[in-house]
Amino acid sequence: MVHTLSGVRLATLPYIHKPSGSSSHGDWRNSSLSFMIWKNNFASCKIFAQKSSYDSDSRSATVAASEDVPVPSTETDCSASSLLETPGAVLTDPKPIQDSDGQLMSCDEQESVAASPVAEDGKKDTESSGASPGPRTVPPPGSGQRIYDIDPLLRGFDGHLDYRYGQYKRMREAIDNYEGGLDAFSCGYEKLGFSRSAKGITYREWAPGAQSASLIGDFNNWNPNADVMTQNEFGVWEIFLPNNVDGSPAIPHGSRVKVRMGTPSGTKDSIPAWIKYSVQSPGEIPYNGIYYDPPEEEKYVFRHPQPRRPKSLRIYESHIGMSSTEPIINTYANFRDDVLPRIKKLGYNAVQIMAIQEHSYYASFGYHVTNFFAPSSRFGTPEDLKSLIDRAHELGLLVLMDIVHSHASNNVLDGLNMFDGTDSHYFHSGSRGYHWMWDSRLFNYGNWEVLRFLLSNARWWLEEYKFDGFRFDGVTSMMYTHHGLQVGFTGNYNEYFGFATDVDALVYLMLVNDMIHGLYPEAVTIGEDVSGMPTFCIPVQDGGVGFDYRLHMAIADKWIELLKKRDEDWKMVDIVHTLANRRWLEKCVAYAESHDQALVGDKTIAFWLMDKDMYDFMSFDRPSTPSIDRGIALHKMIRLITMGLGGEGYLNFMGNEFGHPEWIDFPRADQYLPNGKFIPGNNNSYDKCRRRFDLGDADYLRYCGMQEFDRAMQHLEEKYGFMTSEHQYVSRKDEGDRMIVFERGNLVFVFNFHWTSSYFDYRIGCLKPGKYKIVLDSDDPLFGGYSRLDHKAEYFSSEGWYDNRPRSFLVYAPSRTAVVYAPEDEPEPVEKL
Repeated sequence: MVHTLSGVRLATLPYIHKPSGSSSHGDWRNSSLSFMIWKNNFASCKIFAQKSSYDSDSRSATVAASEDVPVPSTETDCSASSLLETPGAVLTDPKPIQDSDGQLMSCDEQESVAASPVAEDGKKDTESSGASPGPRTVPPPGSGQRIYDIDPLLRGFDGHLDYRYGQYKRMREAIDNYEGGLDAFSCGYEKLGFSRSAKGITYREWAPGAQSASLIGDFNNWNPNADVMTQNEFGVWEIFLPNNVDGSPAIPHGSRVKVRMGTPSGTKDSIPAWIKYSVQSPGEIPYNGIYYDPPEEEKYVFRHPQPRRPKSLRIYESHIGMSSTEPIINTYANFRDDVLPRIKKLGYNAVQIMAIQEHSYYASFGYHVTNFFAPSSRFGTPEDLKSLIDRAHELGLLVLMDIVHSHASNNVLDGLNMFDGTDSHYFHSGSRGYHWMWDSRLFNYGNWEVLRFLLSNARWWLEEYKFDGFRFDGVTSMMYTHHGLQVGFTGNYNEYFGFATDVDALVYLMLVNDMIHGLYPEAVTIGEDVSGMPTFCIPVQDGGVGFDYRLHMAIADKWIELLKKRDEDWKMVDIVHTLANRRWLEKCVAYAESHDQALVGDKTIAFWLMDKDMYDFMSFDRPSTPSIDRGIALHKMIRLITMGLGGEGYLNFMGNEFGHPEWIDFPRADQYLPNGKFIPGNNNSYDKCRRRFDLGDADYLRYCGMQEFDRAMQHLEEKYGFMTSEHQYVSRKDEGDRMIVFERGNLVFVFNFHWTSSYFDYRIGCLKPGKYKIVLDSDDPLFGGYSRLDHKAEYFSSEGWYDNRPRSFLVYAPSRTAVVYAPEDEPEPVEKL
């Protein structure tokens, strides 16, 4: 992004200040910015001091070069980010921002800072803030070269990768120099939005496109002339509201607030961008921002320490609103009391919660976010959410948040879109800032204030609510300018490192992973990437993007593809290849199906397998059908082989563990699209927007056996830890017998996908010598099976190579079964709770 001033091209610099030294968090500063001038690519760069101005088109300061390049330019690099390192830059001493009483404002002095957990004795509970108490720092950038040792093929693209890492290092240096580091930079919520001191409330908003601004709300009878704000040279509007005469805050807790701005597109009332809570009043369509600052006695106090990150991650994906068995919007409190104990009993060790960030359109599944710092008010208050998370920690469950930083709602009334009257405030302008498939806005990750906003948003949820990590949604859309739309990724490295790569977005992902893992070492980050981007789960210091896990999205697509075919057309080698096809040292979370397959218009695995028979033949008082028998058997096999061979983590969407019979259909009315097409609604019904957990609990229904098998599968992994074992070997992929045999850890998994053939004295290879026992059998009557195996039988290995294994033993392999064997000296399998 460039500006024009008297015929001279100027690259915009970020908001800059020199660190003050003692403050632990960076302050906003009124300082002069330095602009760089050049005549052409070969001219020397000259730097001088100049106050910031804002382009009438963009109104934003762009830091990193937004051009997507496959390799670094061989010409002189005069981008803003590179020139930050230029020696001799003239920077004036910054002037710290002052409060209305003339006192310097330090982040540590802000009472809006999230309080440290407090134990019942009133002392700060250092244990509850994580497993690693003490000072937390973000380590400096590394060399970024280890990726070439991990994957030598990347050397053919070292120009692009070194450029990417160079951009990341320049951004880190700029943040260190002008903001005091990522620690301070990611605390934007302490200064922007509402902050309260002993003397009053300060409200700040970055809105460079606005021509005027005033704070309105219940506290001043919505009078736009009562509390007019002033703007500094960086586009930040500010107002200080002193306490009332009696010492009470000028804005009462729980009252409605908005900011009224005069903009190039007219007068606009907006919910503050950094609002911590927003609600929709009964009978109204727009949401209102809520000044949320409860008295101390109403604030929730965390009492339980956050669990350590487990070696094996078993995730229960959930949605608060639809987690009730009744056709209602469920609450944080009900989820805490009813659903969390269920998740614990099933054997999962993490719960991933969708739709936490406020979204005005319920049917968006939480992916069209309007208020990024506010928990959804449909489900309760912020304190209710904290109570839920604390209860999960008490149960030993990690709580992961499904965070949306890939796009934002295009809602102008409630969200960030056109916030200051321009379309390029937080987003790219024009077509690059619009996702045509999602009908949403796309962030400009090269913008300094956008980086502050998103980094601070991630930290806010970790700090204030004690989330244990994130599943980042839509990362593929972020990493490529084509957003992965109408693109088939084949694994060719040219698809990942070229002109279509959005380097700015990748630098942001590296920064946010850096910040999270540096300041919250036990936190987990999972990226939703369908492209298979190399280095995605390699640490940032080694040159990677920095995620802990990648969602193995190809697996679910493969199962749907196979379920559309006859059993006779399934290829064992195809199944194994899809499950095992992942990059070395890059961990994956495998899943057979997620919420995507449960939505209306799609089908869950259970529905693909059993279809309408699920409505009439799932009761034990009625005879089964071939479709039901096949469906229950394959449902169990698909889930076990996905966990056993698909990754280092596992995910299941709530209800799918027992083959939930219905799809998800959010309440919606009839609508007409802009092209005139009529889309029928469902009379705003909640009937299909719930989870029938009662079906899985009913011992007179066949769903119960499927649920019991899923529970046994989770507890088996808890006992043996096979998902993270370094020993993995597939010894048999037999297309004639329809058999798959593999070892994971000390366990031997045997799958017979044949629809009629069972095999006596079937020899399978193994590594360890000795006696083996059955530790999981999908044909167990407890799981809806037919008890064709004797669990008291003993299996002794014999020496001699078989299927490229040094030993082997004989088994009976019934048709459509999955059986897991373990050496006799391994722990006993878990019994039914």
